[in-house]
Amino acid sequence: MGNHGSNLDDILAEDMHHWYNKFMKESPSGLITLFELKGMLGLRGMNANATSYVDQVFFTFDMDGDGYIDFVEYIAAISLMLKGEINQKLKWYFKLFDQDGNGKIDKDELETIFTAVQDITRNQDVTPEEVVSLIFKKIDINGEGELTLEEFIEGAKGHDDIMEMLKKMMDLTPVLIIIVQGIVV
Repeated sequence: MGNHGSNLDDILAEDMHHWYNKFMKESPSGLITLFELKGMLGLRGMNANATSYVDQVFFTFDMDGDGYIDFVEYIAAISLMLKGEINQKLKWYFKLFDQDGNGKIDKDELETIFTAVQDITRNQDVTPEEVVSLIFKKIDINGEGELTLEEFIEGAKGHDDIMEMLKKMMDLTPVLIIIVQGIVV
């Protein structure tokens, strides 16, 4: 994460007018589709796991479920990633992980997302299986094999090592840099 700090500081320093101009330049209609987002981020032609992850990210940011990210949703997403409180970020992670929308996350859902994240970021420091195993070992105290939102938030906040892993695995700084700079790195 070393030099990301200065880039994030630069991103935070941008004013709303500047963000709006960037948004409208990328999407003159005022709405970003999933296809456009993948193009903006240089993420076309990915494997199935990575595609599924990007789709899930898009749908969690498409707060009204209309199939588009508008400017308000765009700013809300960027604000959450940059300045969100820990509870907000954990709720967003949970929503992202809960692929079937049943209000619980299981090992398969977590492993799928972490595998997809690694496919995109190429960060292979720890395997998805190791991360999932640690999360469930420490957080799934009753051994059900599923975590509710409350269990996930309280468990993650209660274990610094899990919080560090989540921060590292879910670091979207490179995506933000691409959006801000308008180039694929």
